[in-house]
Amino acid sequence: MVNFVDRLNAQVAFSPVGRWFKLEGSGHPKERVGSRFVTEIRAGLTTWAAMAYIISVNASIVSDSGGTCVCTNTTDPSCTTDTDYLACVNDVRNDLIISTASMAALSSFLMGLLANLPVGMAPGLGLNAYFAYSIVGFHGTGMVTYQEALAAVFLEGWIFLALSLLGLRQWLVRIIPESLVLAVGAGIGLFIAFIGLSPSGLGVIGGDTTNLVGLGGCTPDNYVSADLPYYCAHGQLRNPTMWLGIFLGGILTVLLMLYRVRGAILIGIFLVSIISWPRPTAVTYFPHTDAGDALFDYFKQVVTFHPLSKVGNVIDYNYGNPRVWYALITFLYVDILDTTGTLYSMAKFAGLRDPVTLDFEGSTMAYCVDAFSISMGALVGTSPVTAFIESATGISEGGKTGITAIVVGLAFFVSIFFAPIFASIPGWATGGALIIVGSLMIRNVREINWDYIGDAVPAFITLIIIPLSYNIAYGLIAGILSYVAINFIPWVIRKLSNERIVPPNYDASEEWTIPPGSIFPLWILQITGRAPPTEEGLVLEERYAPRHASVDTASQDHVNGGRSISTLEKHPEAI
Repeated sequence: MVNFVDRLNAQVAFSPVGRWFKLEGSGHPKERVGSRFVTEIRAGLTTWAAMAYIISVNASIVSDSGGTCVCTNTTDPSCTTDTDYLACVNDVRNDLIISTASMAALSSFLMGLLANLPVGMAPGLGLNAYFAYSIVGFHGTGMVTYQEALAAVFLEGWIFLALSLLGLRQWLVRIIPESLVLAVGAGIGLFIAFIGLSPSGLGVIGGDTTNLVGLGGCTPDNYVSADLPYYCAHGQLRNPTMWLGIFLGGILTVLLMLYRVRGAILIGIFLVSIISWPRPTAVTYFPHTDAGDALFDYFKQVVTFHPLSKVGNVIDYNYGNPRVWYALITFLYVDILDTTGTLYSMAKFAGLRDPVTLDFEGSTMAYCVDAFSISMGALVGTSPVTAFIESATGISEGGKTGITAIVVGLAFFVSIFFAPIFASIPGWATGGALIIVGSLMIRNVREINWDYIGDAVPAFITLIIIPLSYNIAYGLIAGILSYVAINFIPWVIRKLSNERIVPPNYDASEEWTIPPGSIFPLWILQITGRAPPTEEGLVLEERYAPRHASVDTASQDHVNGGRSISTLEKHPEAI
């Protein structure tokens, strides 16, 4: 018997909405196998829940720059004890909560609507820390002012837009050797799993004064010192919030996935959050401290709206300052590799990569949306917007189309008004989800060419540097440089010896070639009259892969009461 969900999925698929987003059963020649309307909504909520922490985290990090506040204390250049300055910084932080949520809403919505990708967007971690601490400096003690740094971000977005329209960003990732591309995807899996284990997640891993990292999970009274939070002197693995996240957000979620319970990851995140909100418990997110009181006071507001008074449209277009150009260049090379690599990996994880051209559907529009959002983010005072690796949580829940990203955008739009609630999802609620998704993404290592050391070592370097440097771009840079260093010399020897001196197992190496297809995007080829007459030659990777290869087989994403939309197509009388 066809239930309500089956009927709704079928009706949406048969509508213009279904055809626009290429839902299965829509009749579109490139419909995405396994995509369902209800599953897309659930996937979007899951991605948003995994990303919601960015609302408060980004605001806290960027506000450390001081924003537009001016420190006039001659005895304390960073105004760490100036109450008036700190009050101004708090106003900046409140502004940035709205800015972060609004940019996440706009960019994610556009990514879904225009590029049809299940990828959430928001001001990026790492980039925001570089913006706040390296460019502007703590409380404005860096090389440029907050307003000038925003000018660098604003111009960066327009440069990216030009590169995207010309197809250069897409071409850049297509020429990267296949093993490195696979290593980036697996490295991102390790990265988000490491985040899930770190103090910003479950807290299982903490700092160590000798070994850099070690077991964490201790309570604050067991820290090495107040200046070294999460460095445990003793009492490791005794923090009750860690065990709450492990058992309910981790083990329970996996068990639900084993039994194919729909929305297992989302259930785990919200269950842990709800348990963590009451104050008189050992696992509360609002301890009876000054910081806890401030969090709880904000949480109690439930619904609020804070108009931008400190960070809206404050850009100082001082491009005559050479330090602004230094900031721009560093933003460019870090962000182009970070965002490009993340978008490509998420598209591949969703099964949307073309195996021939090695490009993915909607790549030009996706990079244009990213570039446009970077510039718009500067207008409301945020650091560069980027694709979020937490999108993998929604993809693992079955997200395959832009509906997932649209739901993420709508959820962030609602969170603008319900920011006190949505900013109160604790890290230990999402930590388990990140580890689970990391375990799904690591599967890419099976496809890396481990048989030839010239491919294996650069891939491994990429794989390991990404989580250890906390930066996707640094891992990719390390992999590319090591690949060139290791493979260039044997190539020169081969050429000089007329192919007589080659590594013994050279036949096992991956042949590096420039993928077929033009460097220019389709719109340029159409203008110049060089576009192919049809799209018959472009075949999606999912047509070669198993029917649900890109979806977690332990979830219920591709099941609707034991029926698929194709069932309804064969038996339309059931609707």
